[in-house]
Amino acid sequence: MSQVPEYMEEKPSRKGLILRTAGTLLALVLLIYLLGQQGWGEILAALRQIPVSHLLLASGLMFVSRLAVVGRWHILLVSSGLKISFWQSTRITFAGLFASNFLPTTIGGDVVRLAGAVQQRQDAAISAASLIVDRLVGLAGMLMAVPFSLPGVLEADLFRKLPASIGSLPTFSSILLQPVQKLYQKGLKIVQRLLSATGIWLRQPRSLLISLLYTWINMLCLFAILDLLLTDLQKPLSLWLIGGLYALVYLFTLIPISINGYGLQEVSMTFLFNQVAGVTLPSALTAALLFRTLMIVASVPGAFFIPGMLTKTPQTSNNPTA
Repeated sequence: MSQVPEYMEEKPSRKGLILRTAGTLLALVLLIYLLGQQGWGEILAALRQIPVSHLLLASGLMFVSRLAVVGRWHILLVSSGLKISFWQSTRITFAGLFASNFLPTTIGGDVVRLAGAVQQRQDAAISAASLIVDRLVGLAGMLMAVPFSLPGVLEADLFRKLPASIGSLPTFSSILLQPVQKLYQKGLKIVQRLLSATGIWLRQPRSLLISLLYTWINMLCLFAILDLLLTDLQKPLSLWLIGGLYALVYLFTLIPISINGYGLQEVSMTFLFNQVAGVTLPSALTAALLFRTLMIVASVPGAFFIPGMLTKTPQTSNNPTA
């Protein structure tokens, strides 16, 4: 019988959970402060500038981006030799998206996806490795977009505007750097444990390229949504600049100091688009809040699939690990 990999069984440490909870609360407090400073009147006025038809179009693009995420993982599963239909991958992925957005403190989206794959009688080790590769492919796609933000970041002299005193805080290293270092070391161990399984896709570059193609579709949809919102709110921006700045936001949300990037994504998006792209604070805040809302709404279909994945007993794999 295939066993669930050790890292999927490990519970988050109490210290790590406290750090993420505190980081989330801090980011949300900062977000509420920014909203209070700008005034809800300006936010609502900015929101009224967006036609309903454009909101519907943005919702459609977000749904397409979620399907692209499904496709990215599905091709990795199929290329590894697992027999799973696209519909099954869709159900499992949307359940994971729903868990990430609505059950972030207790159930991780990847854990739900792993449980769903095992219940479909898929090999647990290969399924877990496919989730790691899925994350890495998504990260690789975003890293490709980061250089498009550099001209704007350098022109805005962004690093000079960041709080220079943060590095001199006596508690900064103990509060942030040490937990990050521990998580980094833990991540290296996880990669080592799954290295043999991830080698499957290194021998199949075609599947990795197709998976990357799905990532680009996902990214283009997300960039187009922001382009649509920002054009309605204030002024059109280069799609390349939007993509580069969002890629930076994505990297910020990978820092393990917030639950699912709540607050951190909105604050970092507002800051970057205001300081680098010249978008007004009310418009940047409105776009960031709408973007998060669209992501949450697009994950709602997962609510119809997640109950069974949480209650059913995992079945024996029909692809036993050698």
